[in-house]
Amino acid sequence: MKITVIGSGYVGLVAGAGFAMTGNTVRNVDNDPGKIARLQAGEIPIFEPGLENLVQRNVKEGRLSFSTQVIEAIAWAKVIFIAVGTPSAEDGSADLSAVDAVAATIGEHISGYTVIVLKSTVPIGTNERVTRIVGERTRERFAVVSNPEFLKEGDAVNDFMKPDRVVLGTNDPEAREIMHRLYLPFQRTGERIFLMDPRSAEVVKYVSNAYLATRISFVNEVAVLCERVGADMAAVRKAVGADQRIGPRYLFPSCGYGGSCFPKDVKALLHTSEEYDFDFLILKATHRANERQKRVMLSKILDHFGGDVNGKTIALWGLAFKAETDDVRESAALVLASGLVEAGARVRAHDPEGMQNARIMLGDTIEYCGSPDDCVTGAHVLAICTEWQQYRSPDFEHLAEVMAEKVIVDGRNLYASYDLIKAGWAYYGIGVGLSVSRPPAA
Repeated sequence: MKITVIGSGYVGLVAGAGFAMTGNTVRNVDNDPGKIARLQAGEIPIFEPGLENLVQRNVKEGRLSFSTQVIEAIAWAKVIFIAVGTPSAEDGSADLSAVDAVAATIGEHISGYTVIVLKSTVPIGTNERVTRIVGERTRERFAVVSNPEFLKEGDAVNDFMKPDRVVLGTNDPEAREIMHRLYLPFQRTGERIFLMDPRSAEVVKYVSNAYLATRISFVNEVAVLCERVGADMAAVRKAVGADQRIGPRYLFPSCGYGGSCFPKDVKALLHTSEEYDFDFLILKATHRANERQKRVMLSKILDHFGGDVNGKTIALWGLAFKAETDDVRESAALVLASGLVEAGARVRAHDPEGMQNARIMLGDTIEYCGSPDDCVTGAHVLAICTEWQQYRSPDFEHLAEVMAEKVIVDGRNLYASYDLIKAGWAYYGIGVGLSVSRPPAA
């Protein structure tokens, strides 16, 4: 099948390579000449495990190509995926200017019956909006399908190739059949395609992310309670997760969720709720709780030093919002770094993949280190912000030798099972009772 993917960012690139892998001929187009030039040269502009090999294989075998020629690619394709960005506007709504512009261009240049697929995360009612924009500009037959993505950064290739569900929102029988055929190769172990109307499909995407965000915020609130009462969040988590109605996933406390999806989608769903005169109380609390949680590590560091970190050196391990990605958008690490700098601390940071993007956000307000060891040398505190594998089993004796003070603030509870207190460390996790955080007095 001839497929054009408009937008060669995170979603578009994974989708294009994934569909090419099943034998389709795919053109990924973008209006950023620099990005397309890098892709044509074999360079992947984002870090995502497995994506580089997937892209290179399909380019080599002639099924995947990259271009800035959007009009030509539109006229050529039978199926067109819209995978452009929908960032948050100031009021929390999704900015649909890119979607609108693409829809208008599609309407002016499609040739023959075309299926237009909304892969971008878009507000409820966008399918109708795109249908109207395209319909005002063409007499060709077309259908608009809502097909939200459910890709986890760090595991996106696996999520696309082995999806736990595929949601298709359309009332057009011909489009439904084409899309069903397109996704069948990804259903070898059992069909998980859900057919529904467009608005329901649009709701599914936002509800999925909003529910997971709510679960994370709830667990983080419980962790705060555990700290206050002197309970062990790890024990609580295991026992609660054993309840089959709840399950163990997304029960790990942390320094707050971030990335390009959860924060944006929570705000967008809140904005939609307000438009329909609905006060979404739980989701409001989810957003507020997460914003507070992003500052929990800063509070722990300030409390340890009696509110004064002026002249202290703080080492940050991790800048990306989660491991296996270079995405620093809405990262708690950036909130921590900015707060520490504002309080007068010297901040040094290391991340295997996220330092270039962090520099764009933070500039030269912090120091970027080439290795974890360089980062901690002379530091008064080691703050764990991202759960990269290489941070999970450090040599604590070596850390004690090179650091100025033996203090760890662990925003991912990587070291909660280590007996650091007896070794003389001040250890602050998330959900660790205050009574066991400091070493015993000499």
